[in-house]
Amino acid sequence: MKKSILALTLLAVTAGNSYIAISAESEVAATEVTASEPAPVEKPVERTPETEKQALQQIFDKHFKDTLDMSPIYGTYIGLIEYNDKFSAPITNESLAAELALEEKYLGQINNIDESLLKGQDILSYQIFKRDREIAIKGAKFQGHLTPINQMHGIHNTFASLGSGESAQPFNTVKDYDNFIKRSQGYVAYMDSVILMMREGIKQGVVLPKPIAEKILPQLSAHVVKNAKDSVFYGPVNMLADNKDISASDKKKITKKYNDLILKTLAPSYKKLHDFIKNEYLPKARTTVGLADLPNGKAWYEHKIEVNTTLALTAEDIHKFGKEEVARILNEMKQVKETVKFEGDLPAFFEFLKNDEQFYWKTEEEVIKAYTDVKNKIDKRLPDLFEVFPKADYEVKAVEAFRAASSAGASYQSPAPDGSRPGVFYINTHNLKSQPKFLLETLSIHEASPGHHFQITIQQEVEGLPMFRKFGGYTVFSEGWALYAESLGKEMGLFEDPYQWYGRLSDEQLRAMRLVVDTGLHAFGWTREQAIQYMTDNSSMAESDITSEVERYISIPGQAVSYKIGQREIRSLRNKASRALGQHFDIKKFHTQVLIDGALPMPILEKKIDKWIYYQAYQNMDD
Repeated sequence: MKKSILALTLLAVTAGNSYIAISAESEVAATEVTASEPAPVEKPVERTPETEKQALQQIFDKHFKDTLDMSPIYGTYIGLIEYNDKFSAPITNESLAAELALEEKYLGQINNIDESLLKGQDILSYQIFKRDREIAIKGAKFQGHLTPINQMHGIHNTFASLGSGESAQPFNTVKDYDNFIKRSQGYVAYMDSVILMMREGIKQGVVLPKPIAEKILPQLSAHVVKNAKDSVFYGPVNMLADNKDISASDKKKITKKYNDLILKTLAPSYKKLHDFIKNEYLPKARTTVGLADLPNGKAWYEHKIEVNTTLALTAEDIHKFGKEEVARILNEMKQVKETVKFEGDLPAFFEFLKNDEQFYWKTEEEVIKAYTDVKNKIDKRLPDLFEVFPKADYEVKAVEAFRAASSAGASYQSPAPDGSRPGVFYINTHNLKSQPKFLLETLSIHEASPGHHFQITIQQEVEGLPMFRKFGGYTVFSEGWALYAESLGKEMGLFEDPYQWYGRLSDEQLRAMRLVVDTGLHAFGWTREQAIQYMTDNSSMAESDITSEVERYISIPGQAVSYKIGQREIRSLRNKASRALGQHFDIKKFHTQVLIDGALPMPILEKKIDKWIYYQAYQNMDD
């Protein structure tokens, strides 16, 4: 006798990365069994904290590997040499669909994890990972791929930096040189797809503003050379002379290969994109500058705000907060004017600061020496406010000439995770009038210690963090921390010179103006000229610096508002902790709590600090 066994349901564990319910709704022939011999049924595996932890780690590991496969340059920057010859796949409808499918796949897997069984860092990792997938999926509907490059963020610049021999791409062995040649083939194919996407953008009315498109042209023409030795990509060849590990015959072969690479592959690729933008794209570039002027632009900008601040804020709220901060800081600047006994109004004081030679260096060498000296000064004072320090050091360098004209005044590059390369604090010496001496202390704090160098390097060095957290980040956290770090200057015994204090105010004013200008441009219809005038009226910044800043905000909507928002959130958490803990509040321990888990979205950081406050208060109840 035979019987039907219907709806046999088994709970299978770790099919792929997560728990998946498998249902068999088919009729299965089975032999007759007696009551004394029941049919064997596989027992579901019990979920425990350990099984959930293992499943979670599998998700993180596989996702990180998939991310690196899609963005292998990321692998080079974090020191994974197996990615040094690879490049991202060209931008196509298929590659975009694959990226979205990947996000949806991992959101499904993380949703199958039981958060209630997680502990410690795993809870934070779960919450961050899930949130990031949701945000990425939400953003897939916007058409950023149709404007894949601009003068601020473009693979054309990143690739040149890598190929210069002055960045993360290593050039120590014959294989290293061959790796970059192979990577270059991928770059050329990718840039061909950039042209196709920008051409599609013309059709759909999603194009760059004309001033931004114009700024890209000199960046591209710089690499269109007739003599390979004039190319930045010849830098690794120049390095061969001091390399004792490569034979003379191999050096000769490499030199020949790199001459051909530059003249036959890279220069033609840069010229192709240059000519496309100049002849075909520029005539179609738009005269408006705001994101809201593009199809679905208002929603797109709101998404950018959420991505960059990790908070549900409106452009109206940010604009209002910015104007309030600009007014407050202007009043503090007036106090500095009175302290130094300057006779004249604030606009006259601004002109004095812009033009008086005492506030400006004369050579690049003077700039680098000054920032190196202040580094040593700050390093001695850090123990007053911190108990956790990065193991890796940083060095001060000038921004490379090929990208200096369109680069920010200063920036930071994190050290290699294995310690083989220190962090780099880049100072832009292209225009010395945009590097006033009164910014010395505050700029060093922001970009280096205890700003970006502290936050990013400590994050990389924390043991036990999954890779996506160790090397990931949030603008609102990293830039918010760096601006908060500036506010610690007086607590470290800095800003004793009133002009250095003015520099601190000037830097904060820049971030406050960003709130007004970014939202003005992208939500309220401001023109480029209107934004430039606003910043001119409310600061002593050089005109060239203001123009560069405004064009940066046009190019990367929403990014600039994250600085002040992040600073506000971190300062608010400090004030909350100080009020709650009173005499038991320890500033060093608070800073440890903010830094020790790496970059966190602001809502998750707030929950973490609230729990820490509660625990600290409980520990001190007897007092």
